[in-house]
Amino acid sequence: MTWTIAALYQFARFESPAALQGPLKDLGRAQGIFGTLLLAREGINGTIAGPKAGVAAMIDHIRALPGCAALAPKYSTAAAQPFNRFKVRLKAEIVTMGQPDVDPLAGTGQYVPPADWNELISQPDVVVIDTRNDYEVEIGTFEGAVDPHTASFREFPAWWAANKDRFHNKRVAMFCTGGIRCEKSTNFLRGQGVEDVYHLQGGILKYLEEVPAEQSLWQGECFVFDGRVSVGHGLIEGPHDLCHACRRPLLPEDTQRPEYEAGVSCHRCLHETTPERREGFRERQKQMALARARGEVHLGPQNEGEI
Repeated sequence: MTWTIAALYQFARFESPAALQGPLKDLGRAQGIFGTLLLAREGINGTIAGPKAGVAAMIDHIRALPGCAALAPKYSTAAAQPFNRFKVRLKAEIVTMGQPDVDPLAGTGQYVPPADWNELISQPDVVVIDTRNDYEVEIGTFEGAVDPHTASFREFPAWWAANKDRFHNKRVAMFCTGGIRCEKSTNFLRGQGVEDVYHLQGGILKYLEEVPAEQSLWQGECFVFDGRVSVGHGLIEGPHDLCHACRRPLLPEDTQRPEYEAGVSCHRCLHETTPERREGFRERQKQMALARARGEVHLGPQNEGEI
């Protein structure tokens, strides 16, 4: 079976997100959907996977929610199920920035289609900023892009405050995985007085889907928050695995390093965790192996994140 994957978000004004949670859960179970949807008063965000017809039914349902008719998912496929379960979670924000005055519905940067992105970011008066987390940037980004070295999106406003003078008299082009973080970051910059700010429409995923590799300015792979871990041009699954201790991407050769122990540690996190915590990870691995031997799915942690 080929699994259809839909990465989606829509900013909307939901008066009662909790009232939407139950019907989404019920439909997901009925249609064989896996993955995670996040609901907040500001809208919906998530990545789901399932049979093509089941995913289509879920997308139709979401488009019928208030303010969601324009929902534009990014589709891809996978040979193996990229999630273990289906969850619909209530959150304060569908992508956490921690800036209560930021409202993408009040205005964002200028959307730039993937076909026009190369021309924009090649201009000498344009600075290109990657709004993703450091471990995402590490495995791939656009040529010449500024890496803020942030561990979470919540750190971006402070980084901007400390670095904004570097970009005086520059036009600012921003990008992220699927577009959602740029909805907030470009609105934030507009609130900071930046007039010329742009946003890669559909994010890296849409760029990799539409722009041929021979014309691309993308370098490396794109981290994704599902079992594929990374994708490349054409949204083909990349070479990365995941450290299930620290949730960072690993290349095959990284799993041959002495610091690597499946589900317990890698060269990046070995010295970040205590022996007691690593022992807990070993016990989790043991329970997962026992569950597999019984033909069951162990509902361990998921590679969840914000597209």
